[in-house]
Amino acid sequence: MTGGAARRIWGLAYRHLALFRRSWPRLLELMYWPTLEMLVWGFVSSYLAGVHAAGDAGGAGAVVAGLLLGGALLWEVTLRSQMGFTLSFMEEIWSRNLGHIFVSPLRPRELLAGLMALSVARTLVGVLPAVGLAWWLYGYGLFAAGPVVVAFWAALMVMGWAVALGVTALILRHGAGAEALAWSVVFGLTPFCAVFYPVATLPEWLRPVAWALPAAHVFEGLRAASGEGARIAWEHLAAAFALDLAWLAAMAWVFLWQFRRARVRGALLTMGE
Repeated sequence: MTGGAARRIWGLAYRHLALFRRSWPRLLELMYWPTLEMLVWGFVSSYLAGVHAAGDAGGAGAVVAGLLLGGALLWEVTLRSQMGFTLSFMEEIWSRNLGHIFVSPLRPRELLAGLMALSVARTLVGVLPAVGLAWWLYGYGLFAAGPVVVAFWAALMVMGWAVALGVTALILRHGAGAEALAWSVVFGLTPFCAVFYPVATLPEWLRPVAWALPAAHVFEGLRAASGEGARIAWEHLAAAFALDLAWLAAMAWVFLWQFRRARVRGALLTMGE
């Protein structure tokens, strides 16, 4: 990456980051949903651990409770990653700024790099406070399984980018009519990602769908790394990153294709009207 490209990416990212400097509601909104999800699942986990405590000498109830809370926290990484990317793109549409951006020397791939950087910042600000509160309120340490959790985090973040690229491509194609997908697509994937239960729980005909999604491998790996006989499931981790790369490349191609079509139609100037 050249110095000019880095400055253009930083300029795009700084435009959005500057909005947070004097707007505490924006910062609060980033942390609100992850914290709320953590509280709800934390209480559910505490209840399950208490129910099983009396006759559970092996501590299986506590392990299950921890997996539920860990799954909820890590799934927020995917949600915040996708939303951080997509909402930053949509803010350019809402402010009628998309056409102005591409009058500048900014290239489409630099736009994507800037949106990914913003997604990282939004995800860290949104999820890390919830992780800290989970440790403080419930004694649950997300990173207790070791550095492998950082790899899980990264794999889920990249999956969020892939979903976001697909959503932004649909927005470029269909305009404001597709904006609702920014809030719904990842939620629609939740049943197939084995966040709170093993893939084996799904009907047999749905399992290939689950195995085609990086998140299913991440959460199977999280379960393998927790509880008695914990181990790092390298095969799931490798599969998650391989699928991430495949999905990210495919969705980036779709985005760039729709971007070229939008530019030919003049939609970059009229989108949002």
